[in-house]
Amino acid sequence: MTHDFAAALARHQDDEHKVGRVQEFLKQIVYGGNDGIVTTFSVVAGFAGYKAEGAATVGGIAVLLFGLANLFADGTAMGLGEYLSSVSEGDVYRGARERELGEIRDDPRSETAEAVEIMSGRGLPPEDAHAIAEIMVRNPQFMADFMMQYEIGVADPGGNGAVVRGLVTFMSFVVFGLAPLVPYFLLEPVPATFRLSVAATFSALIALGLLRWRVTTQGLGRSVGETVLVGGTCAAVAYAVGWAFRVA
Repeated sequence: MTHDFAAALARHQDDEHKVGRVQEFLKQIVYGGNDGIVTTFSVVAGFAGYKAEGAATVGGIAVLLFGLANLFADGTAMGLGEYLSSVSEGDVYRGARERELGEIRDDPRSETAEAVEIMSGRGLPPEDAHAIAEIMVRNPQFMADFMMQYEIGVADPGGNGAVVRGLVTFMSFVVFGLAPLVPYFLLEPVPATFRLSVAATFSALIALGLLRWRVTTQGLGRSVGETVLVGGTCAAVAYAVGWAFRVA
């Protein structure tokens, strides 16, 4: 009977509450994708802003060379940065949790009082808070998880490892970052090509916004609008820098 209940509970969690892969890595996908789009478009926009005739002045090969160099160099840096950040986050969590376990072992009375205060502050009646705290202190691992969440405010990074997060960031950076360069792979570097690059850039930003909308509770307008606004602002700054050098 207990086995059947555990199996049913596991199925329910998988069906109703399991976080999908895209949701699990949404931070890395959005962060890497947005930076990839802006990084490569900044190269194109800088050339286009510098001369009225755009990238035709320096040639499509130069645009692709600088664009791809920035794409893969910055993508690698982003991926490694995410890896190091994830490793550091995990180290901080584990160190703090070990200290919390030590406090529960060495001074259970104080930890029980802290747990009661936390639960009372969140609306539990004092008698219930005391009863729950007494149970938790006899289960140090569970109590440590509770205190990490509600006393220290550090969430368990858990899930997939730092290597996977770094790879997801890198892949998202490269895949979305290719969008502004696609027209220069296919066409001569004329002014119309730059306009197509602008269209490809905003299409990639919209796609990223739609992805946010699909896997979060945010509204469609907010998800797409925020993504396009942030990316578009960065793109405008890149164009303005190139234009400033042209008029200087």
